[in-house]
Amino acid sequence: MLIADNLAIAGRHLPLLKPTSLAVARGELLLVAAEPQPTRTALALGLSARMRPGEGTVSWSGTTALRSVRRISALVDSPEINEPEAHLKVRDLVAEDLALQPGPIWRRSGIDAWMNKHGMESLANQWLDAIDPLERLTLLTHLALEDRSIELLVFDSPDRHGIPGDDWTGYLQSVATSRRAPAVVAVVQRIPESWEGSRTHAGQVQEKLAVGRERPPAHPTEAGPRSETAAAPVEAAENAWAPAFSPTGETPVPEDSPSPQEPEIAHADEPATGPAPDQPTVSLRAPKENS
Repeated sequence: MLIADNLAIAGRHLPLLKPTSLAVARGELLLVAAEPQPTRTALALGLSARMRPGEGTVSWSGTTALRSVRRISALVDSPEINEPEAHLKVRDLVAEDLALQPGPIWRRSGIDAWMNKHGMESLANQWLDAIDPLERLTLLTHLALEDRSIELLVFDSPDRHGIPGDDWTGYLQSVATSRRAPAVVAVVQRIPESWEGSRTHAGQVQEKLAVGRERPPAHPTEAGPRSETAAAPVEAAENAWAPAFSPTGETPVPEDSPSPQEPEIAHADEPATGPAPDQPTVSLRAPKENS
């Protein structure tokens, strides 16, 4: 479960992100409205542990170590951060991303085999900026989930490509509720009126944590044994804050964070705002399990 507790990021002159609290469990999709674009990107970087917060913490399963949160998270399609270049052909993007996947090279999927597996062989020779925006979103999602350690997907402004609200929310919901059951956060300009699921806004701080149920991993390699039964709810601590939806009840471990005048990008062993190595790709269906 991801918990952001009073997460704030400073800018050069004004805050990039005012204190924000939110939580999202595995198997859930949370939409977060934020304005303007720099705030959306700062929030997406902060939630995926690719930018060190000036205040507050981000935790996953109780740990606030940035390296740990970054390892299980993927930042998807962030403008000017890891947005794929439009001049690439789909096949070239897939080749680049597969080459960056962790693990021995002989365990990585071949380009043609990967595209056939995800039903994208017809897109192979098309330019990335010429394919349907929803196919593009699907492609990037599958590429992000190619790394088996990914449990959290953070999308930066998926609504900016002109996809109808019902289409991109429906697709991301299908990703969250797939067998892989990642936690999914979409930081957007505007939440569609038809969306009835979990939502919040940048700059919103909640006082108590309403504890719900988190979908357990559906595959034995995904941080736990396979189970069809959701984890039992846990009673929330009194000093925890609460989102408007009902996530699970993990409480972050406190950790001191520096408060720089400008956003401090995690570096050294914690690469920061450069393109993340775990990028996704897809067809118009929920991601399949990696075999």
